[in-house]
Amino acid sequence: MDGKRTEFVTDAGGVIVSRRIMSGESPLKWAFRETPTNPADNGWRFFAEGDDDAFINTPGNLEVVDFNTVAAVEPAIIGISLFPVGSDLQLVREADGRLVFYDNETGRPVPL
Repeated sequence: MDGKRTEFVTDAGGVIVSRRIMSGESPLKWAFRETPTNPADNGWRFFAEGDDDAFINTPGNLEVVDFNTVAAVEPAIIGISLFPVGSDLQLVREADGRLVFYDNETGRPVPL
């Protein structure tokens, strides 16, 4: 290995992500985008299905990583990388195995 990471999205910026996703303990379930907190932050927040308030508020349970680092674990997020601030999505594995993002406000599938 040459130590390089794959850049799926150029200059994608940093995100906050559950350590459960990054460790492979639990798949990505929730994705929402808020106003970035600094120039390196792109506003995306990614959580696993079992991430409740207690887990999220425990120091060390969330990580700051590059968007592409999360995309290497869950490539489905590449399709939402440019969605606007305010996006609130849920990743669902359909009965046929397809992964589909749903808008949490409308309940409808999100076209990618």
